[in-house]
Amino acid sequence: MSIIGHRDHCGKRALSIRDCHDPPDGREQACRYNPPLRRSVSAHHSAMPTTVHSSRRYLAVLAGLAVAVGIALYPLLRGSRGPLPPPKKSNELIVLVRPGPAFFFTGPEGALTGFDVDLMRRFAEEKKLSLRFAVADTAAQVISAVANEEAHIGVGGLYRPLAMASAASKAGPSETGGGSADAPLQEVLWTTQVASAEPVLIYNSDGYKPANWDALAGDTVAFVPDEGFAYEIHTVRIAHPEIKWNPLALPSVAGLISQVSDGTVSYAIVGSLAASLSRNIYLDFDVAFPAGGKRDIAWAVAPRFTDLRKDLDAFILRVRKDGTLARLTDRYMPDPRQIQRIDAEMLQGRIRTLLPRYQSLFHNAQEKSGIEWRLLAAIAYQESQWDPAATSATGVRGLMQITEDTARHLGLENLMDPAQSVVAAARYFRDLKAKLPERIPEPDRTWLALAAFNIGLGHLEDARILAQKQKLNPDSWSDVKKVLPLLALPEYHQYAKLGYARGGMPVAFVDRVRGYYDVLLAHTTAHRSRLGALTPAKEPQSPPSAETTK
Repeated sequence: MSIIGHRDHCGKRALSIRDCHDPPDGREQACRYNPPLRRSVSAHHSAMPTTVHSSRRYLAVLAGLAVAVGIALYPLLRGSRGPLPPPKKSNELIVLVRPGPAFFFTGPEGALTGFDVDLMRRFAEEKKLSLRFAVADTAAQVISAVANEEAHIGVGGLYRPLAMASAASKAGPSETGGGSADAPLQEVLWTTQVASAEPVLIYNSDGYKPANWDALAGDTVAFVPDEGFAYEIHTVRIAHPEIKWNPLALPSVAGLISQVSDGTVSYAIVGSLAASLSRNIYLDFDVAFPAGGKRDIAWAVAPRFTDLRKDLDAFILRVRKDGTLARLTDRYMPDPRQIQRIDAEMLQGRIRTLLPRYQSLFHNAQEKSGIEWRLLAAIAYQESQWDPAATSATGVRGLMQITEDTARHLGLENLMDPAQSVVAAARYFRDLKAKLPERIPEPDRTWLALAAFNIGLGHLEDARILAQKQKLNPDSWSDVKKVLPLLALPEYHQYAKLGYARGGMPVAFVDRVRGYYDVLLAHTTAHRSRLGALTPAKEPQSPPSAETTK
């Protein structure tokens, strides 16, 4: 996946991932890896978020989470290097990654985030190592570079090769498209599993849905060679020689899903995780049937660093046992079925037709509150579907569906005025986030504040206390959402400070807002103020609380 800086471009050729300037502000690096004879594209580093403008469909990789916000790129320092030293010797861990939603992307406010980012940070912190990221275009490029010891570790949704005898090697480039991450020539070590997915056959939902491979006789199935399914493709090819195969050299599987959705390609093999995360971004494709068994997603380690692989395996087993892995899976790979397909289609239509009327209001609210405008727009869509005249059965009104009591508390004079309503809701949401314990990190802080926006801070605190009583983490949204529905049951709400609550509602609210937010990230761009940076208002200090969750 190519990431192009929006400022100055240069034509220097990358000789090594290690040829990067140290970041001036001490943040993690994310330099651009380029194989020999390829040109690198650099942008001046900035401590503020950098916006990157690429093809809209290209940026909707897998789930459409934004990769549109800048990963800083660094110019080169030197043209020669010795062998890559072990992390313990250099006190530095170099990680080469294939970017994409879920595993590695840049968030709306410019910070690197994702499943692999969080895990790498934790591991580096435990080992007291500085952490350096570099980005590459494809899975095959990541694995090849790690095999050549250009980096210690390769990550980014990589499928660990199967113990597959000689099937993939016999298939050869002419049969599988070549360049597969399954090819046995890639000499790397592999860690234990961090996630899993299976290959699936997808089809254009306006076309024929095949029940199995027999139904595809004479048809063509497309695939991206670097995705790592060469073994499954070869197996099917032997059993069903009547099926034609079309390897497409696309920068990411998102491009292939897009082509199936728009009808350019009838059938394709992709990973189930990619299909799941893309479900509400590309609306005219669906899964026909599994194309193989579950595959392990793992990390590639340079072949010389066996001790590093052992340390990583021990780390993965530990975070699986303590629940961290499950929480990160929930955080970055949520169930997309919370938004029905027809709802996502309506949202995309309203992004084109209705959102432009109110976008400046959300931009203004971001500048006054510091809350990212697309998150505010997602809340507003959940509340009113961007209808400023909406009135609920309980009497809440306006674009943001603010209650009369909350309006009085916020000094909101006219609930039906969209401009007032959006700013008031943004400030209210900001205040809710500020009242949560400072130790709660993002994105859990945002998801918990969203639950409080829906059900009230008092009921959220009751749920957090209940979570703690049940030996769960009161600072983790994935744990708190397990106990929120219990507040509707007498055996639980009789002990809650505020009593009964319809605890299932905030769980559905948060999941739907998250889904809408993902779609908005894929179809809209970040807003920067006239001063060229986000200018969040200062958040109030969180008042002390006597609750045990403090």
